[in-house]
Amino acid sequence: MKRHLVSALMLSLIAGLAGAADTAKSAAPASSKVASKKPVSGVATEYIDSTVRAQDDLFTHMNGKWLASTEIPADKSSWGAFAKLRDDIQPQLRAIIEGAAANKAGGPEAQRIGDFYASFMDEAKLEQLGLTPLNAELAKVAAISDKKQLPQLIAHFNQIGVTAPYGYVIHQDNKDSTKYVADLQQDGLGMPDRDYYLKADDAKLADILAKYELHVGKMLTMAGDAHGAVTAHAIVEFEKELAKLQWTKVELRDPVKGYNKVDIAKLGEVAPGYDWNAYLTDAGVQGKASYVIVGQPTYLKGLTALLDKTPLDTLKAYFQWHLISSFAPYLSKAYVDENFAFYSAVLSGVSEQRPRWKRGVSVTEGALGEAVGKLYVQEQFPAERKKRMEDLVKNLLAAYKSSIDKLDWMGPETKKQAQAKLAKFTTKIGYPNKWRDYTALQISKDDLVGNVLRSRQFDYNKELNKLGKPIDRDEWGMTPQTVNAYYNPEMNEIVFPAAILQPPFFNADADDAVNYGAIGGVIGHEISHGFDDQGAQYDGDGNLRDWWTADDHKNFAAKTKMLVEQYNQFSPLPGYHVNGELTLGENIADNSGVAIAYKAYKLSLHGKQAPVIDGLTGDQRFYMGFAQVWRVKMREAAQIQQIKTDPHSPGQFRANGTMRNQPGFYDAFGIKPGDKMYLPPAERVLMW
Repeated sequence: MKRHLVSALMLSLIAGLAGAADTAKSAAPASSKVASKKPVSGVATEYIDSTVRAQDDLFTHMNGKWLASTEIPADKSSWGAFAKLRDDIQPQLRAIIEGAAANKAGGPEAQRIGDFYASFMDEAKLEQLGLTPLNAELAKVAAISDKKQLPQLIAHFNQIGVTAPYGYVIHQDNKDSTKYVADLQQDGLGMPDRDYYLKADDAKLADILAKYELHVGKMLTMAGDAHGAVTAHAIVEFEKELAKLQWTKVELRDPVKGYNKVDIAKLGEVAPGYDWNAYLTDAGVQGKASYVIVGQPTYLKGLTALLDKTPLDTLKAYFQWHLISSFAPYLSKAYVDENFAFYSAVLSGVSEQRPRWKRGVSVTEGALGEAVGKLYVQEQFPAERKKRMEDLVKNLLAAYKSSIDKLDWMGPETKKQAQAKLAKFTTKIGYPNKWRDYTALQISKDDLVGNVLRSRQFDYNKELNKLGKPIDRDEWGMTPQTVNAYYNPEMNEIVFPAAILQPPFFNADADDAVNYGAIGGVIGHEISHGFDDQGAQYDGDGNLRDWWTADDHKNFAAKTKMLVEQYNQFSPLPGYHVNGELTLGENIADNSGVAIAYKAYKLSLHGKQAPVIDGLTGDQRFYMGFAQVWRVKMREAAQIQQIKTDPHSPGQFRANGTMRNQPGFYDAFGIKPGDKMYLPPAERVLMW
């Protein structure tokens, strides 16, 4: 289960290094020095399509030649700036991991890394074992003889990271950010979203549903079910009923609606007839907390009724299926291939599996992320890169501080609260101050499934043990080698892992303009999440609290409504439109982040004129730097999945949709009525 509170830059999730309380106090923003004596533009001019005007389609103008000449790699569902950078990092991580395996003097942590990777790479051993590594877990499901035993089984599945109808996450209490709390949440589907089960009028989704049922049947048959197809149908029908009960992705974005504090003793009033005491005891929560947060009360109430009416054999088959599916990538080739055939080929349109070593790197990172990250930072993250990033962040925070004071739609009382929140921002750059300790994690080089089980349990225990403890403000939600960034409203922090601080996001040899447009846009984006439609509901201490006046709420709602309507019009595929409500927070962050980054860029010039490089002005390079970051191509199936599940708009609309609202973009490229990028001033959304 994944939290929906943290707003990240991309798809798909914390050593404060420069607190905003310090950075925002500076009256004059810091300037960043260019590393090269003769700066380059940083704009990928080789990809510019001069037959498409920037005034009509900046995304295609910037990336047209790349779009025309680039094929998505066979083992990828999409390809672009993010995917390429992630792929470029893989050989570096492989060298680190294989080096750890070869370094006999590297100590216990290096041995864990090497042994985990070795257990994945031993294909002959896995082929010999087949399904047997899961026998003990499958036996636990088979032993269920009464529905009264389901709470304990679900608690166990939560601990070993296997899909179940519900689970919980540990995070800060949204209304008391000094405490950790368990948040019960809906779960249980084998496909990405409820729409995949319920949109019978969508031919593509209906086809995927039919293929999902075939896939479930094949996997069960391989596991020894003589009636796999019949069993699969019953499982899919059960998941359909779960889907009907679940809240939509848009509903899940509302933190107020999702905050339902319930005393543990009164959980039976929310979802009657279910042994919550048995679940919470086996889950380890009982005795550590007196209350929980119920994320979706109507779902839990409906679930208990659904469990009552569903035959026990169907429920046992459902759990067996998800157990096999969860561990299929770590079994013999037949299971690996069938898992790939549905989850990669059908759902994402991928035609070829990634090389085994890349999959080995991924699973090793998943289990020992910070151990690998520590070595990655030592080898790949120069200290000067962090210093320039700190300067950029200071400028962005200063620009935000100035911008709040000048807003014409926000009153003085709310502005004061906004400034107080901004002053409490924490910034984390590169890597954590305190690295995670993996001493208690036992790894064996000849037991892959066991390694995965133990690492999942290890992660579960880490989260569970937070209950009743002080908030760990040094914790990171991403590893240093992650190409991403995020804002966490409960911590009121922005976090930028080391791996994103390189081209095309951050180019140490480039003139500042493109860096402010690219990584500056990223920084501004994450700061803006503190003031998007979700983040703005939290105060500077991370508490869910309304700090807005009624008039300011009204003004903000009018602007967000306009933005929703703008993005609803975008269609990356025939018959599929961007969901402006689902993507609202990220669209606010894109639009506001670029606006703030542009102001910060202007401040960094200290009144001087930016040089013209490659025939491009500083302002043009700024906006082009942002547009080239979103260079991407996606397979149709992956694009549908993004539209249905991802709170981010497709890349071309992150570029073009954002630019249409930026006054500086109109000036930089001479946008005028009749140009396709033109919006009348009254229709432009200017927020921060």
